[in-house]
Amino acid sequence: MKDQIHYQRVAEVPGLVLSAGRLSEFHFDRHYHLDYHIGLVSEGVQRQKFRGSSVLLGPGSIVLMPPGEIHDGTGEGCDAYTLKTFRLPVELLNQVTEELSGSSREPVLVGTMIEDTLRAAHLVHLHDAMHAGEKASPLALQSEWLSLLEFVFTQSRAIKPQDIKSSLSPRQFQRIKEYCVAHLSQKISLEELAAICGLGQFHFLRQFKQSIGMTPHAWLVRLRLEYACALLCKNPQSIADVALMVGFYDQSHFNRAFRQAFGVAPSSY
Repeated sequence: MKDQIHYQRVAEVPGLVLSAGRLSEFHFDRHYHLDYHIGLVSEGVQRQKFRGSSVLLGPGSIVLMPPGEIHDGTGEGCDAYTLKTFRLPVELLNQVTEELSGSSREPVLVGTMIEDTLRAAHLVHLHDAMHAGEKASPLALQSEWLSLLEFVFTQSRAIKPQDIKSSLSPRQFQRIKEYCVAHLSQKISLEELAAICGLGQFHFLRQFKQSIGMTPHAWLVRLRLEYACALLCKNPQSIADVALMVGFYDQSHFNRAFRQAFGVAPSSY
């Protein structure tokens, strides 16, 4: 099998670059990066050597490789493996860690591997969703991205996340609702909603969930579905048109979300 490696920028997270490779013959010689790497192997096994240790990276493992850390990478055995990587430039890394920790001090970062099957699966899913591009929800991607980075950096003890106990005010929540209703057919980002409240994205995520009891994305999906119900009860129109009017990128996505919420397809409502 011919080795394949692809790189892709992510519009929802400016500066972030994804890489994905299916490798059997290619070997990463000893090298380093100027950016921060979060790496996962979704299939097969890769052996890496760094900081005097040799580790096996397979499904369920997350490897964190800061700038300047010298390491290598090669397939273990004769089978191919699939490597997925998030590549964060230093500027984006500092922005994210300051948002999470509330401190402008650069974190002390070292190469390490975390064994966590659930979180690794979430990161693989996020990588795939970001790779899907236009069909993905910016709000969902950005929210999941920050939440997973909080976990990864906390587990590696690179940062200590802020303890946020405050909630959104009724006025802030009302402004969020008004904005979402006015832009229901459009893509809505975490950055937009946080800016309405005058908060950073991490603070907004925490405060919204503490106030409402749902993530912003879950709440917005429900809002779209509730408006869809109202539209389905009005003048006859196609389900595809209703899906677009409430912000679903295609009818199949709308059908799945509707059935999951109400137990029936939109055509049966």
